[in-house]
Amino acid sequence: MYDQRYIDDVSSLVLNPEECVGCGLCVEVCPHRVFELSDKKAKIVDFNACIECGACVNNCPTQAIEVTPGVG
Repeated sequence: MYDQRYIDDVSSLVLNPEECVGCGLCVEVCPHRVFELSDKKAKIVDFNACIECGACVNNCPTQAIEVTPGVG
């Protein structure tokens, strides 16, 4: 499952690191391990693995993540 890819560089995923509080919920809910925590902030570590499911957006308490499902 984690080796699947779609088309590189088409995801609409955006992370605003200034808004991130480092709660780690995006890391927990992402089915493709797109995020990791580093220095108490979320970081995108595998942008092209994003399937735009919206789990990260729906769980981010500060709205630091944006994605428009179906665009990418």
